[in-house]
Amino acid sequence: MTMLKKTIVLLPGDGVGPEVIRAATAILRECATEFGHQFDLQEFPLGGAAIDATGEPLPAATREACRKADAVLLGAVGGPKWDARPVGQRPESGLLGIRKELGLYVNVRPVRLREPLRGISPLKRERLGDLDLEIVRELAGGMYFGVRGNEQSGGVERAFDTESYSTPEIERIAVFAYNRAEGRSRRLCSVDKANVLTSSQLWRRTVSGMSHLYPSVQLEHMYVDNAAMQLVLRPTQFDVILTSNMFGDILSDESAALLGSIGLLPSGSFGAGAPLFEPIHGSAPQIAGKDQANPIGTILSVTMMLRDTFGLGIEADWVERSLDRILAAGYRTGDIAEPGSRVVGTIAFTEHLRQEMQLTLGHAERYGWGV
Repeated sequence: MTMLKKTIVLLPGDGVGPEVIRAATAILRECATEFGHQFDLQEFPLGGAAIDATGEPLPAATREACRKADAVLLGAVGGPKWDARPVGQRPESGLLGIRKELGLYVNVRPVRLREPLRGISPLKRERLGDLDLEIVRELAGGMYFGVRGNEQSGGVERAFDTESYSTPEIERIAVFAYNRAEGRSRRLCSVDKANVLTSSQLWRRTVSGMSHLYPSVQLEHMYVDNAAMQLVLRPTQFDVILTSNMFGDILSDESAALLGSIGLLPSGSFGAGAPLFEPIHGSAPQIAGKDQANPIGTILSVTMMLRDTFGLGIEADWVERSLDRILAAGYRTGDIAEPGSRVVGTIAFTEHLRQEMQLTLGHAERYGWGV
């Protein structure tokens, strides 16, 4: 078995970020200890925490550390404490800045039903099925990065944000999505608004024009309003969804609702530099410091890192099997509790997972892991 030495930069950030990062760190250390890996875990400030410490949301030391890392793990950024700051100096600019610094242009959000949590989904069992899809979201373009501004004319204020994409921007995200689909069920749904938006018309033409390069992948196009409806009506029709920055942001949060909690979804961002992994939930300042945060999205972000970036599929399977076992035993944080659940805090949930990992490791041969 190959032993790895990797540098992982931790960006706890704000709100519940430090709490879920502590949980993820405990799991990473378990993997390092049991499999002989060396994970150099380096912590740096980002977002509001960085503003408080240094006066800026993305300090130079954080930039430099992330550039040198093999992977980055982020908690969450933002909170009401910094809401009065001007755009560009708020915590969120630190997140946008680190994405730009690392050249990250694609965000992957897996939406996979964990069987013990089937009961917390708002969908009926027959609609939910065996939900397992991925949203591939363009991350570096679109309205979030387009020309924006405010104008005053005749006492009336006008504000604008510009949605724009170039062919190369669309091609590079499409290549990633096609390859992702090839590794799954070979079904790709490209989501746009080509009946209204010129940028979406270019998106559709570009994605369609590349389909001959991936003959094994079945390509489908869908307008974003219909896609939002279909995710609720029949989510199992989707395998890989490819879409723009803004549409991907919205659809992935909707997909989290299908599972029952936004605290369950991980994500990974990829591009030219070190990949960045983070749960899709926000900083949840209302529960920060109360030991109530759900660490599952962050823990699954760790398994994405282990599997997709480091090639450590056995370790990732070990964590996920153990997670399913404690969920099946009824251990839950409050946001995913059901009648009869054993409701525990973030710290206790993580400790139960660590204990289950040890029990599972003792039966590894039964799973054919050869540990």
